[in-house]
Amino acid sequence: MHEITLNMYHAVALGAAMFWIGNFLTAKIALFNRFCIPAPLVGGLCFALTNTIFYASGIAMITFDNTLETVFMTMFFTTVGFTVSLPALVKGGKSVILLLLLGIVMIVLQNGLGGGLMSLLGENPLYGIGCGSIALIGGPGTAAGIGPDLEASGAAGAKVVSIAAATFGLVCGSLMGGPTARLLINKHALQCTLSRSTAQPASVEFSSDVANEDEIFSTSSPRFITGFMVIMLAMGVGNQVSTWLTALCGFSFPGYIGAMITAVAVRNIMDLVLHTSFPAEEVDTIGNMCLSIFLAMALSGLKLWQLVDLALPMMVTLAAQVLLMFLFAYFVVFRLMGRDYDAAVMTAGFIGFGMGATSNAMANMQVVTKKYGPSPVAYFAIPMVGSLFIDFFNAAMIAFNIGLWS
Repeated sequence: MHEITLNMYHAVALGAAMFWIGNFLTAKIALFNRFCIPAPLVGGLCFALTNTIFYASGIAMITFDNTLETVFMTMFFTTVGFTVSLPALVKGGKSVILLLLLGIVMIVLQNGLGGGLMSLLGENPLYGIGCGSIALIGGPGTAAGIGPDLEASGAAGAKVVSIAAATFGLVCGSLMGGPTARLLINKHALQCTLSRSTAQPASVEFSSDVANEDEIFSTSSPRFITGFMVIMLAMGVGNQVSTWLTALCGFSFPGYIGAMITAVAVRNIMDLVLHTSFPAEEVDTIGNMCLSIFLAMALSGLKLWQLVDLALPMMVTLAAQVLLMFLFAYFVVFRLMGRDYDAAVMTAGFIGFGMGATSNAMANMQVVTKKYGPSPVAYFAIPMVGSLFIDFFNAAMIAFNIGLWS
């Protein structure tokens, strides 16, 4: 079979092309928008399917130099670390802190269930981590970023497994959230105490196309330069931090873990010690850029034929994860968040980011609030946890779980 190898420049150009193709398809196909499927995932899977057809027919196999993919991945995870602002966490109050704690518990449960089931089914438990919080709490970006670490630890094809599980989670998270909230509202006769004219907080306002990436904000070149430079600083220092952590703990810490920890320290030193304005919007934009290109590149390089032997264990594990999420959200999240209307809306949001992404969470809550009335508390707490804090704790705990299960 003829093997075509793309160098790192070819690979990044292909990633950009697949991103644009994904944008076109998500704009034209309503189903993708309904389930908040990211454009890079759609475009990358299109190429991966084409490559699989070439491989199965014996025509050719296309491989990539992933040097720049790794760089963009580390940059993205570094920007995740910059979202952890201690003043913002304290300002969020009881609801945000409680939701974050519930999310951390969910990370432990997802990884325990996934690893345990894969072991019982005679498979490497690392595949279960790939079908756990890597794919579900983490979403496609985390799956693409951490999948190679699972493979390096001995789980061949784990990247493909993780991304497939993440795609499954995006769909299930959208399908489960609204119906679960409606069930709770009807069963407990809950009512919204605010009028429908009450506006949601402007800072977390989401339109029907919550997956839309064309957000607009005012900025200036110096703020972008500052944002880029603090990312570079955190990446460089963080690489050494990961080396120290590996020597200290006895198992390998990926480079992005150190970068995330360094980013947390830099962000909070700027906020609490230097009292310097942090370029949050600029860093977030750079992070979205890096996520889009790295995800498109990662998805394009998937070897989908590696899923065949793991199809049944994956299906069993993911079905168990769906059941776990429903039971935890219905009996634990709803009750601990107050057993009221806001708690029901937050339950829908928790399912959204616990199975897929924050965009799914916002879409779930929008469906509920459009029918039953607004919930400013939910619209504030869910994106604070789902898009700011949970990814940092998830990445740190995943590194621990990889060392434990391997």
